Amino acid sequence: MSLFQDLPPAETYRVTGTGYLPSAFAVTPLANASFAAVGQELAAMMKAADLGTERPEIIVDQRLASLWFGYSFRAKDWELPSLWDPIAGNYETQDGWIRLHTNLPHHRDAALRVLECSAKREAVAEAVRSWDGDALETAIVEAGGVAARMRSRAEWLAHPQGKAITSEPLIHWQDSRPAQLRPSLFTDPARPLAGLRVLDLTRVLAGPIATRTLAGFGAEVLRIDPPGWDEPGVIQDISLGKNMATLDLKTADGKAGFKSLLAQADVLVHGYRPGALEALGLGPEHRHEIAPNLIEVSLDAYGWSGPWAARRGFDSLVQMSAGIAETGRLWASSSKPTPLPVQALDHATGYLMAASTLSALRALVETGQAQCAKLSLARTAEYLAALPPSQGHSGPEIQGPKDADFGDEPELSSWGPGQRLRPALEVGQILMHWPLPAQSCGSAAPAWQS
Repeated sequence: MSLFQDLPPAETYRVTGTGYLPSAFAVTPLANASFAAVGQELAAMMKAADLGTERPEIIVDQRLASLWFGYSFRAKDWELPSLWDPIAGNYETQDGWIRLHTNLPHHRDAALRVLECSAKREAVAEAVRSWDGDALETAIVEAGGVAARMRSRAEWLAHPQGKAITSEPLIHWQDSRPAQLRPSLFTDPARPLAGLRVLDLTRVLAGPIATRTLAGFGAEVLRIDPPGWDEPGVIQDISLGKNMATLDLKTADGKAGFKSLLAQADVLVHGYRPGALEALGLGPEHRHEIAPNLIEVSLDAYGWSGPWAARRGFDSLVQMSAGIAETGRLWASSSKPTPLPVQALDHATGYLMAASTLSALRALVETGQAQCAKLSLARTAEYLAALPPSQGHSGPEIQGPKDADFGDEPELSSWGPGQRLRPALEVGQILMHWPLPAQSCGSAAPAWQS
């Protein structure tokens, strides 16, 4: 068998629906292929596990796939919180543009310490204008914050980190070791992941998308956050189908609880930067001693090699660093950074992580070997940049969802009722669905339900 390495070519799945997301890049074809990769790997896993004798047809609804790359939940009779902190965004420097990501309080505090200004957008803009872009980016990162100067594609490809990324595979496979599959798995062709225990240690946005996808096919997903954690405006989109619990991994009790959960898990999905779990005494050797049959899929922002491998980052920052926002600016004939119309790096990487999980499950069935996969937003950015820019740019531009794009049944989330987009992927007769509505952080006990 071969492990999942690349997105499937268009001729291997059927596309329905019309429209595209307007961009300098082929965002909608990336959405189609990302969903198709999940379908392809699910079908292969089911065949290996004797859940199906024939290869099912994989169908991707192009309009819905594009919309799922945006926001999948619509509130009814209440308002969603803002996705962004008031001072997050793009600012002019002495020599260009920089993006500050301040959604987390400690990231906002770091930026304000460096800028020595108040938390008012006008004050931040004035302070940023006095800085050179590279110097400000470096200062904020060294202070524990996150920021990215806008670079051109040529600048990025000449940068040491850009060079490192281009030499990395789309999916790193490593740590193959003998393992056993729990006998209670793979018994229901209609819900092929029923009973699969997925321990989710991810945050905004790619990792949660991966685990949300696995939950759509029946996996039991238990997400663990630190006490008091929240992601206003984001959780409603990505907690669908999950139990949301809290543990403090910096305490003895929290670490013991986590180890107990890990020992019973089949899959661990995490987005910790290199060295972070090791600092908690939970390095890979220790994890695999606790859970010898564990499959791991992990994520970072800027790649797994090069000088920025441990740098904090988010989709919007990688777009600035990797030349995507600058390319978009030229395409739009704008004076300002022009990012992708959606956070496509997060979404595509999330579906690639889900597909990698399915591929690893197939490998476990066929070879008795557990595999670990690593992916990054920056490497997905290179994949997108290599696609023909006008590919898929046909039909009407997709500007946002319409009533018909949502399911008929209301979703009773922790915050109030709403509607969820209809699934974009069909794998034969299998349709994605989520019995659990979106839940708030800390709303469940840190325990497996099955």
